[in-house]
Amino acid sequence: MAARPRLLFLAQSLPYPPHSGVAARTLHILQELRLAFDIDLVAFSRVHHQPDPAARDAAWSALRTVASFVAEPTPIPNEQSAVRKLWDHMRSVVTGRPYTYYEYQTGVFADRLRTVLRTRAPDLVHMDSLDLHRWLPDLPRVPIACTHHDIDSELLRRRARRVDEPLMRRYMLFHADRVERVAQELCPHLALNVMMSEVDAQRLRALAPNAPTLVAPNGTDTEYFKPNGTATVAGRVVFVGPTYSHPNRDAVEFLLQEIWPRVRAADRASSLRLIGDNPVTDRARYDRTPGVTALGYVPDVRPALAEARCCVVPIRIGGGTRLKILDAWAMGKAVVSTSIGCEGLDAVDGENILIRDAPDAIADAVLHVLRDATLRSHLERNGRCVASERYSLSIVGQGIRSAYDRLLNQPPSGP
Repeated sequence: MAARPRLLFLAQSLPYPPHSGVAARTLHILQELRLAFDIDLVAFSRVHHQPDPAARDAAWSALRTVASFVAEPTPIPNEQSAVRKLWDHMRSVVTGRPYTYYEYQTGVFADRLRTVLRTRAPDLVHMDSLDLHRWLPDLPRVPIACTHHDIDSELLRRRARRVDEPLMRRYMLFHADRVERVAQELCPHLALNVMMSEVDAQRLRALAPNAPTLVAPNGTDTEYFKPNGTATVAGRVVFVGPTYSHPNRDAVEFLLQEIWPRVRAADRASSLRLIGDNPVTDRARYDRTPGVTALGYVPDVRPALAEARCCVVPIRIGGGTRLKILDAWAMGKAVVSTSIGCEGLDAVDGENILIRDAPDAIADAVLHVLRDATLRSHLERNGRCVASERYSLSIVGQGIRSAYDRLLNQPPSGP
């Protein structure tokens, strides 16, 4: 029997447990690629994902059931030291390199990567973010594919527009320019740039016209997330997402300050559940809002989702595509989203989603879903359909496996 091709998978964050969009996406892709490849995973770990050594070891152990080999995870140095974080920012300003070039600089990771390369020569490299571009010179001359979970420069500019402090806004725009320049210089030389949506693919090709792209959208496990017959709760609204993610935090503040008061004024029986990890002080503040309960981290979001009559996605800052919408669709849930929240998805206003951007319009749409059973059923049915036909993991996985199989017959790549 011929040996299976070997894939080196570099990740900027250890993708377990899958409590954030990026971690869930990365874990799903690992699970799909292992059907065709022997995978060697070399990854960093982040404090938000693995807050202590025990959590890091548990994630390391769990991922060894997914990949053929998993190197010991490497903590990100500047998450351990405020001095190192400041030093990384200073070097970025002085040299003009993106901050991430220094954020992921560590001899520990270098040693672990070189050890793997000495003993387990890959046929193909998957780099899970362009943030890891500093490691490109260390990689062998084989085809290299890079995932873009969003267009980082566009995301930074969107964030900068919502920052009031002029110096911070200037720094974010400075960094956006540097990140954009890296994409322009490097992406055309990669074997493949894996994009979340055609919208993002077009944006990358506008920045780097010769960059080869593949749209491999985020997917959802339509067998895990599916309608289960649980009775919904009248007036129940749900938001899913950890607020250590800035786009989610901004969305929750927008929801609680400008949208939810309008909903509650019209329907005192309505209730909102916030699902996802929050700082303790924030959770207490959220809980003081009338009708709001912050559930924090829950190991299984399905019971809380099943009770919802409406899932709301008031995202104002973001890129890529939202797993929270795909999972809600798969569960057969009606969704109300901003245009940025559902950007890049097969979202059709009035058919599988309601798309609104102004606070009063979002509130009215939520109330419409809560009150109109016919509309709600229409959105639920069509959402489940598009999740099954377009975004199931098996469909997404087959697409990326086929693309990577073709890369094995291409000449080596890499800047």
